[in-house]
Amino acid sequence: MMTTRRMFLGASAAALTTLAACSSQSGKGAGGLTLWTHNGGNKEELDVVNSAVKDFNAANPNTPVTVKSFPQESYNDAIASAAVSGNLPDILDLDGPIMSNWAWAGYLSPLTISQDLQGKIIDSAKGVWNNKLYSVGPYDTSLCFLGRKSAFDKAGVTIPTVNKPWTKDEFMGALDKLSKLDGFSYAIDMSVWDTAEWWPYAYAPMLQSFGGDLIDRKSYETAEGFLNGDKAVEWGTWFRSLFTSNYASQTPAKDGQDFLQGKVPLVYAGGWKVLKAQETFGEDEVLILPPVDFGAGAHVGGGSWQWGVSSSSKNADAANKFIEFLMQGQVPRSVLRRHRQLPVNRVGHPEDEVLRRGQAAGACLRDR
Repeated sequence: MMTTRRMFLGASAAALTTLAACSSQSGKGAGGLTLWTHNGGNKEELDVVNSAVKDFNAANPNTPVTVKSFPQESYNDAIASAAVSGNLPDILDLDGPIMSNWAWAGYLSPLTISQDLQGKIIDSAKGVWNNKLYSVGPYDTSLCFLGRKSAFDKAGVTIPTVNKPWTKDEFMGALDKLSKLDGFSYAIDMSVWDTAEWWPYAYAPMLQSFGGDLIDRKSYETAEGFLNGDKAVEWGTWFRSLFTSNYASQTPAKDGQDFLQGKVPLVYAGGWKVLKAQETFGEDEVLILPPVDFGAGAHVGGGSWQWGVSSSSKNADAANKFIEFLMQGQVPRSVLRRHRQLPVNRVGHPEDEVLRRGQAAGACLRDR
């Protein structure tokens, strides 16, 4: 992820004009495929995509893939605009939490990748809507808290584990102790700077841990009594109190920078932030902490960026073939190594230590 998650907005006329121009320059010819990705500006992740495309094109010269990258902040808008103007690419990446919206809106066609491959992919890396598979991801991730060990030691805060996570009272006690340390502006960055699908992805697990939910999961037709029920109100009241009590800033810096700059000793984020934090402070200084049990069990968000085929693709078979290629071998492995993400299938390299560690527990939920 991150990888952040952006607002899903309608298209403007200017955006439509721009995207039409992009489409005309995409290089898509007879038998060719266009691919759009959100990794513009993220050199490492874009390099992974470009490397996979290069290998695929060498093996499949009759269906070459042409890459178009966008800045992540504008990517969802670009897709919405292209859908309106009829210029969607053949292949697109999409953030897991927004998949069902795009499938419902008709942007995507169901995938036709092999049943064997589908059976090897974990559920959180599959985008399923109305019992049809619309997207798959080559890696998974997990929400977690990242903490500064030196601050925890100085404040006398107990470090939670997967088997013994913080309770609500223990979590609030930890925030209170951390808030009293010199040198920090707040006890925690709750990452409220982000928008759109980040909010249900990040905070619905907390709501569920309180005993509430976003929707009636039996009918999926109403939120009455769930999103506005007593437990949900209790969660909302508590969440608001983090800011009114000055444990967390209502306007933190973007992208977890308050944590990386030493302004807070704790941040709510995910596996995509682990490597940068370890590079900044050292591996032994960064605590990777599990979600809090607020009373109804600890819940966590999974799922990350995935790949799908547009409903307007004229070469869907080749597009699905590319996604199958992307889901196997060196491509997922390179992402796992670079970004501390979690493996999603049993294809490839069972001897790999990165895969073994990820399959055993996951970067954000390992008992440190």
